[in-house]
Amino acid sequence: MGQNKKKIVIVGGGIAGLAAGIYGKLAGYDVDIYEKNPIAGGQCMGWNRKGCHIDNCIHWLTGTKKGTALRKVWETVGALDEHTEYADCDSFYTSITGEAQVTLWKDLERTEAELLELSPEDETEIKKFIKHVKYAAECEMPAEKPMDAMGIRDYIQMGRSMADMPKVMKEYGSIDLEDLSGRFKHPALKALFTDYLPKEYVASSFLVSYASIAAGNGEIPRGGSLAMVNRMVKRFRQLGGNLYCDAPVSRILIENGKAIGIEKADKKTVAADYVISSVDTMEMFGRLIGKKYMDAKWQSCYADSEKYPLFSAVQAAFVVDQGAYDGKGTIFFDCPPFEAGGKKVERISVKSYEYEPEFAPTGKTVLQVNVPQFDKEYFYWKGLTMEEYEVRKKEAVNAIEERLLLQFPGLQGHMEFLDCWTPLTYERYCNAYHGAYMAFITRKGVKSFRVKGTVKGVKNLYIASQWIMAPGGLPVAVTAGKFALWRIARKERTFKF
Repeated sequence: MGQNKKKIVIVGGGIAGLAAGIYGKLAGYDVDIYEKNPIAGGQCMGWNRKGCHIDNCIHWLTGTKKGTALRKVWETVGALDEHTEYADCDSFYTSITGEAQVTLWKDLERTEAELLELSPEDETEIKKFIKHVKYAAECEMPAEKPMDAMGIRDYIQMGRSMADMPKVMKEYGSIDLEDLSGRFKHPALKALFTDYLPKEYVASSFLVSYASIAAGNGEIPRGGSLAMVNRMVKRFRQLGGNLYCDAPVSRILIENGKAIGIEKADKKTVAADYVISSVDTMEMFGRLIGKKYMDAKWQSCYADSEKYPLFSAVQAAFVVDQGAYDGKGTIFFDCPPFEAGGKKVERISVKSYEYEPEFAPTGKTVLQVNVPQFDKEYFYWKGLTMEEYEVRKKEAVNAIEERLLLQFPGLQGHMEFLDCWTPLTYERYCNAYHGAYMAFITRKGVKSFRVKGTVKGVKNLYIASQWIMAPGGLPVAVTAGKFALWRIARKERTFKF
């Protein structure tokens, strides 16, 4: 590989931007990353409150299994290595409905036995579900090259390695989680299948998620989101990359249909041979380059929130005394109705970070509650004055705290509030469109969103963002970063991935 002195400027220092930067350095380019916030990471973030650490992102990390193509990407960007430790978690999550409690364990046989004991009348659907989760365990996200660049041989190889996935798609690819829930008779099982992901999600996505956990391909790296980001930042800088934080970009410079650099918020310009946009794509179209470059596919998806919905959350974090809380992992439960974002809420989840002792002082554990929110709730929050916003947020926190105490009475006198964040927090910190922390939901009967990561009418501009493929998330972000460089390198014929 010869030394290539051409320059790449990346706007946005999240997972996709960092991954693009690292692959850019490996390919021999000069690379600058400009990040508007004080630290890199974007949505993959954690912060401290009252001596405790709050983790915003990683519930599980797809691609932790050795030997997979995605694991190789995570290793290349420095997120994982042979010394990475993983949380000791034995379940996906637990659902409580009335007196019934059921858990999706990592051990599928244990899950099957527990579900059958709870509801023998659902035996056929339970066994079918477990069998297809086993089939879905072989599902791997393409991470060698973009799907649009895959040839016949690539597809044949993918078909061989995922021979049972068509069975999963045939059974669960045309129904959503609400439909899946409706296949079961027991109310606890009905709740179980609409708890973790929004009920609008196509059911096959849920099976793939659970299969990742069960197959050991969805572990949780110890230290959480911020620690993983910092490992990537270290890798980028060790390779000689330049990361500029507190450095917002006002626009991408386009001349004669070609990206030639950026203009920073301080009006200074930076010339580049290539520009990679790693920000929220509506932020890119809306401010950095202009909506005139938004093609019909992007326009139709953003305009149709029924077919392509987005979701966010109101979340609250607490620190509790160990011993006062007897839960473990993520637990969903019914609660007396309350309002959050103008939406009636009757079921919430709480996640315990007992597996991260460094997140809280000795003898204490961080708990986080998640209340899903959609476009309607985003507009509710957005329509409030600052004073109203603070009042409504406090009301939501109080309601959440009351319901935690109802469900777990032992927490009385042993729980302290840490922080609360809403869709507007994601919008403010990450310029996230409608506060969404993942991309478009894939609904049944709707073609899953996927684009190349190029901008029609603009040469030398590439998109590295979770938004280029539904449903987004960390695996899409990191591969989007790699693929942006794959396209540049292929164009220049300078580097083989």
